[in-house]
Amino acid sequence: MNGARRDALVGAVLVALFALVPWLTSSRYIVSQLTLCFIWGVVVVQWNLVLGVGGIFSLAQMALFGCGAYATAMIGYYGHWPLWAVLPLAGAVTVLLSMLIGWACLRLRGPYVALLTLAIAQVILVLIVNDTDCFTQDSGCMPLFGGVRGIGQFGDLGFREWFGPKWNVADYYLGLLLLALAFVFSAVIIRGPLGLAFKALRDNPGYATARGVSRFKYQLWLFALSAFFTGLAGAFYAAHFKVVGPTVFSFQTLLFLLAMIVVGGMGSTWGPLLGLALLMLADEGMKELSDLRNIGIGSLLAAFVVIWPQGIAGWLQRLGARPRRSPAESAVSTRAESRP
Repeated sequence: MNGARRDALVGAVLVALFALVPWLTSSRYIVSQLTLCFIWGVVVVQWNLVLGVGGIFSLAQMALFGCGAYATAMIGYYGHWPLWAVLPLAGAVTVLLSMLIGWACLRLRGPYVALLTLAIAQVILVLIVNDTDCFTQDSGCMPLFGGVRGIGQFGDLGFREWFGPKWNVADYYLGLLLLALAFVFSAVIIRGPLGLAFKALRDNPGYATARGVSRFKYQLWLFALSAFFTGLAGAFYAAHFKVVGPTVFSFQTLLFLLAMIVVGGMGSTWGPLLGLALLMLADEGMKELSDLRNIGIGSLLAAFVVIWPQGIAGWLQRLGARPRRSPAESAVSTRAESRP
């Protein structure tokens, strides 16, 4: 079975299993946490395309996520649009922002891209936090971007009216659908000819450029296309929680998601989701440990960087590629080792 068929089979089985979860448990907490996992899953899968496959050291992912969230909140609040129409529009707005960031950053390389993208994300955060001038007086003094309070009361997806107390289950399935679509897009890129071009630019940019692969053009397209799903994840986050504030730009969350990619295995198809599962379980298990929680997550990350630098996916790949001895070979080896 080739890699694409194996990915399709495993993905279909996992989607079927997760689709059964709301029917197997009545815990709203479990459904809510899994919905959040789906949101972060979309972000890390697309970030892995940029960082692990394309070799673009971008730290602007939470800025793009926040752009999708704020676009949804602002269009819903000021324009009174239904959020179903806002979701794809928020993704398109995020693509435009990503192309502006990419145009400014992708001519640089390595750590300079990381520093500039992080600086742009912090500038956006500062502009939102320092937005204190009244833009509307509908409910007191409301800044354009909501300031430190954020924006609320911009509507929802209508699941509360349609499904009543089961609205969270409808959000769960929508989050699962978004993650499935984002993963399919990622797998197609990684295993297709575009993935080969991106990996060539990552591993040997000089040779790839000499073969006619334009570094700036290809990396800009990858940056923009992955931003669409990241913006959709931010838009769904806003619609699910019904409030958006500066916390969506949290640097701690950015590092947490980056750790998922490193632990799972950068550049691999399943690595980000494996890292997501492990770190979300570890974070949930250590939630009662207060400050020790961050120390535990950091220690886990350090252990993987030192012991398994290729992440869980790399370790599983080496385990599966290990040659197996036949019974005859094992018997010969045992006799040889027993000889004096």
